[in-house]
Amino acid sequence: MLYCEDWEKKKEKYLEFWARENHDRPLLSITAPKENRTDPPVSRHGTQKERWMDTEYVLKMANWKILNTCYLGEAFPALNPDLGPDFFAACYGTELTFGENTSWAVPWMTNEDVEEFQDFHLDENNEYYRKMLEITAAAVEDGKDKYLVGVTDLHPGGDALVSMRGPQNLCYDTLDCPEFLYNGVMKLLPGFEKIYQELYTLTTKYQKGSTCWMGIWHPERWYPVSCDFSCMISEKMYEDFLAEEIEKEVQWLDEIRKIQSAGKCVQISVMPEELEIMLKELEPEGLMYTIDARSQEEAENLLKMAEKWRKK
Repeated sequence: MLYCEDWEKKKEKYLEFWARENHDRPLLSITAPKENRTDPPVSRHGTQKERWMDTEYVLKMANWKILNTCYLGEAFPALNPDLGPDFFAACYGTELTFGENTSWAVPWMTNEDVEEFQDFHLDENNEYYRKMLEITAAAVEDGKDKYLVGVTDLHPGGDALVSMRGPQNLCYDTLDCPEFLYNGVMKLLPGFEKIYQELYTLTTKYQKGSTCWMGIWHPERWYPVSCDFSCMISEKMYEDFLAEEIEKEVQWLDEIRKIQSAGKCVQISVMPEELEIMLKELEPEGLMYTIDARSQEEAENLLKMAEKWRKK
C-alpha cells in the first residue's frame, strides 16, 4: 500500500489480535502529525453542507491528512466516508444540520406519527444515501493501492429513533408508547442490513478485508454494534425494547461469532501518558490501544515503550 509500506506486517498483527494470539504486546494504533506539515486544501464553499457534500473536496482533505500524518504501530491510513452520526436516520427522511466537525439530526416525528406508526421507508433516492454511495465509490477508486476505505458510521435501532423523534420525546415514549420503540427498531433492521452490505461491497472492490471509524482492520466482514440511547433507559427497558434488535445485528454480522468463539477482543482509546500503566496492568492478547500522539517523536517513544513491555 503506497501510503503504508509495512501494511503486510501490520495485517499479520491484526490476524494475531482477532485470534487473541498477540502474546508479545497489545496492538497500538498511534497517529501523530508529521513535522513540517503542508497547508490543507482551502474550502471556498458557501455553507457547511456544501463542504461536507463535496466529494472532490473530501478526497483532497483525506489525502492531505494521510500524507501529513504518521502511522505507527498498527495504525493505518484510511478514509472513512462521513456525513455525521445521524446519517442512517437521514436515509429515512431526517434532515441534517452541518457544523464544522459534525452534523445533527432535525427530529421530525410527532406524537401523532408515533401513535399511528406502522413502518419506515428507506428512500434509496435520498440525497444523503446517494451522496454516501458516491463518496464511498470515489474513495475506493482514489484509494486503490494507497489507503483503505471504511464503511461509514451507522446508527440504526434506538439511536435512529432518537434522531427522528428527539431524545427527550423518545424517553417519554418508553412509558407512553412502548410498542413504538420495539416495533420501530425492528422495522429499521432491514435497512441497516441493506446499507451495510451495499457499502461493504463497494469498499471491498479492490481491498481485502474491512474497516470503519474505529480504525481496526479485519480480513473479512466486521462492524461494531452499539446503541447510545441505551444509557438513557433502565436495564429492563433495554431488554424489553432494544436487546432483540441488537442481538439480530450481531447474528447478521456472522464474523462476530468467530470473534466470540476465540474470546473477547478490546479496543481502548488512551492518552499518551496513560499507556505505561495500561501496559503494566493488562495482558496483551486481543487488546488494542488507539492513541493520538502530539508529535512524531512522542509517537515513536510510545511504540518503544510498548516494545519494552513485550511478554517474555
